[in-house]
Amino acid sequence: MTIAQFFGCALIAFGPPISMFAITIATNPIRTIMLVASSFFWLLALLFSSILYSAVTQLNNALVFGVVFSVLCQELFRFLWFLLIQKAEGGLRKVSDGNLQIVENKHILAYVSGLGFGMISGAFSLVNVLADVTGPGTIGLKGDPHNFVVASAFTSLAFIMLHVFWGILFVNAIHRRAYLQLAYVVLCHLLASCITLMNPAYSVTIPTVWILTILSGVLAFIVAGGSPRTIKAAFSGHSRILQVTTSDGSNPTGNEGM
Repeated sequence: MTIAQFFGCALIAFGPPISMFAITIATNPIRTIMLVASSFFWLLALLFSSILYSAVTQLNNALVFGVVFSVLCQELFRFLWFLLIQKAEGGLRKVSDGNLQIVENKHILAYVSGLGFGMISGAFSLVNVLADVTGPGTIGLKGDPHNFVVASAFTSLAFIMLHVFWGILFVNAIHRRAYLQLAYVVLCHLLASCITLMNPAYSVTIPTVWILTILSGVLAFIVAGGSPRTIKAAFSGHSRILQVTTSDGSNPTGNEGM
């Protein structure tokens, strides 16, 4: 039973992201490199926030402080990653082998970077839980919630998807100087992270996190140029679904968006 629960919860959390990676990123070496590099920046954010949390000894018991500072560090390093990509744009053009979509279409770059942030974040939040599921021991033996692992898997999936949507919104906000949109990303990240401190009240935390996920997904879809027409084109199997956008988000080719 423990092995079945391990694979079930692992597929809940990582099945959709791995599918997204396999379909949209794995076939392109530049996108794969960008995903790994963005994951490294998330690790740097984790390291930096952990060092400060350990240094401020009087706040070591204040979990809220650690959560808030970790969120702010992640958003700071998301911005630093964006600056690095801007500086490296010339080099990306040289090694892109004629495929300039990831350079010219900022939404693709934001999607890849967001998925990198999300997958490494989900791995760190769930890997220890999955490791303990395989035994020995039984969850809930001392009155703890029996659905802890399943709830953790759904929460991790929500945060992985949130990082994808936040990445798209964040990059779009910087390019268009949309400061309200930028504030939404930071505040949404803070709310989604802090609401998990209410666990094990899963009936409150999981619906709240998934409402934020759906809302952020809709906003990301809109800013990326999505429309009912693009949804219809995607399901009908049209090959020219992604638009080539300029840095300000305009559509010079006249094609529809994602």
